[in-house]
Amino acid sequence: MKQSDVRLSFYLKKSEINEEGRCPIMVQLAVGRNSRSSFSAKLSAPLKLWVSGRVKGKSIVALEINRRLDELRASALNIHRELAAVHQRVTADDVKCRLLGMAEGQVTLLSYFESFLDKFDGRIGINRCRTSAKSYHYAYKKLSVFLRHQYRLSDISFTALDRSFIEKYDTYLRTDCHLAPGSIILLTTRLNTVIGEAIADGIITANPFCGYKPKRPVYKRKYLTSDELHRLMTTPLHSDVMYLVRDMFLFSCFTGISFGDMRRLSVEHLERSMDGRLRIRSMRKKTGVVYEVPLLELPLHIIDKYRDAAPDGRLLPMYNNSDMNRYLKRIAVLCGIERRIVFHMARHTYATEITLSHGVPLETVSRMLGHTRITTTQIYAKVTDDKIDTDTKLLNDRIAECFPVVI
Repeated sequence: MKQSDVRLSFYLKKSEINEEGRCPIMVQLAVGRNSRSSFSAKLSAPLKLWVSGRVKGKSIVALEINRRLDELRASALNIHRELAAVHQRVTADDVKCRLLGMAEGQVTLLSYFESFLDKFDGRIGINRCRTSAKSYHYAYKKLSVFLRHQYRLSDISFTALDRSFIEKYDTYLRTDCHLAPGSIILLTTRLNTVIGEAIADGIITANPFCGYKPKRPVYKRKYLTSDELHRLMTTPLHSDVMYLVRDMFLFSCFTGISFGDMRRLSVEHLERSMDGRLRIRSMRKKTGVVYEVPLLELPLHIIDKYRDAAPDGRLLPMYNNSDMNRYLKRIAVLCGIERRIVFHMARHTYATEITLSHGVPLETVSRMLGHTRITTTQIYAKVTDDKIDTDTKLLNDRIAECFPVVI
């Protein structure tokens, strides 16, 4: 629908003239041919000065009333343009509701997002981390570009948001930005969080994300096989740095502790259980969940090997993640491992090859990994389904020994 299809006219409600000869100014709003709505402009004008929808003269009062009527007309046209960009059908009542809402100080999406970012940034180091803040700032930039690209708007009010807006944003991220499903989930989740805050603040009542289900990526968890682990542990390397990187990687393979959590480990995180065995007890940086990992022989050996080698009382000497991954790439070549290895594969290796594949219960593995939900751990259980044939063969051999076939 074109802007010419939106028409505003102003008239006086003469039946309510007051003692000063002033009448309330009414608005007649028409959208298209059949949609009309009338409402008060919340202004009044002298009856004797009213001519063709305007106040005659150049007095301060006349100029002020005419200016406010012009602003009302411009706001109505802008609201219609905004609504028509999002909705297929826009009625006069839709424009009126938005117009009256703006008069009461309606909050827009990006302006609210900006205030959300200011509050979030102020809590960095208290109960928010800088990495999360960066992702919210990234989501804000993507959303503002989308509004300009899709609707040619610099901002949009919350009441204009609905399911179709979210779907269009999803499509834009997939087709125009060519983002992977994981990135789309991050951006839409961040937007959903901001909208949830707006709902909690009473700005809107309905969540436009209701019924929206993003296409979730199918991750194939990458982990080292027992053969690759053996080669990694036995292949001679070229330098002390490579041996250190390999040992840190193996420590993660046999404990499941992530890179970020390994860097935070100190001697204080070592505990001795009732049976005298050492374990690591700490809290995951990512989720705040407490995890407990009994230490196997290899990680115990690595702790002894690098005792007092790390600065500031840390348990292990660690390089940054990019350096670790760069050395792991070289180590993989030396070990004849024909695929790219990154440090986080060690955590997957612990979940699959070290624990689940050797019969450790799913609930126990979930606790040791510090997962908030056991469904996250179940992803690794699916990876180990390729052991079914091997395990079934072993079961068949045992059954054959106990119950020989005689028929």
